Amino acid sequence: MVAAGFGLVLALQFLTRIPLPLACPWTPATRRWALRAYPLVGLLLGGLLALAVQLLSGWPTPLQALALLSLWVALSGGLHLDGVMDLADALGSNAPLERRWAIMKDAQVGSFAILALIFLLAWKGLLLWALLEAGVALLWLLAVPALARFGAVALLRLAPLARREGLAWAWRQESRHRDLGLSLLPLVALFWWLPGGWLLLVALAAFLLAFAALMVRSFRGINGDMLGAAIEGGELWLLLVAWLWLSS
Repeated sequence: MVAAGFGLVLALQFLTRIPLPLACPWTPATRRWALRAYPLVGLLLGGLLALAVQLLSGWPTPLQALALLSLWVALSGGLHLDGVMDLADALGSNAPLERRWAIMKDAQVGSFAILALIFLLAWKGLLLWALLEAGVALLWLLAVPALARFGAVALLRLAPLARREGLAWAWRQESRHRDLGLSLLPLVALFWWLPGGWLLLVALAAFLLAFAALMVRSFRGINGDMLGAAIEGGELWLLLVAWLWLSS
């Protein structure tokens, strides 16, 4: 179980900015356990968001939503937003394939990246506002980050990889289909208690299929930046589905 512990720490270090000053071994075993722990990290993030809702219960709803969004971005360090921006610039360029890859690697930020960032954060903030106004159960806030990170594991395991290089390729090499199943186990109890939990699972599956198809068509596969973009896009999509469910 030492490898499992190191894997959880690796997942926290990789997916969040929570300070964990611990050097973990980078081995096939710890990488597999890190993948399995992705949804657990999402549950932790969702738990911190739910705690923030409780602590800020006396605040006006717009300020609560803005505080939650700020905390959400701060906890992930904007890591996944960087993937969204790189992907937006590449897709918006309408350039040939190799040029799109060059744009993905370019450190400069283009207009499509800025627009994607603004609209994603605006939609996310407004959906949080709407959910808070609707009196959303705190279990929904746990489910959304956890499911989005499970989606990243599913893409990494099942979607075609664009190139045989980078972190995505390294993690794919050691992962197995059972890792996907094990990563879902922590969410089973959550969905047992969450009304409409099955709807979130179906919605996530639809999003992942559409996202993977777009990436294969545009880039012939996925890479690490796209996994980050999928986490952000998955969270936004699941927030929208949650609001539609609660407002129906």
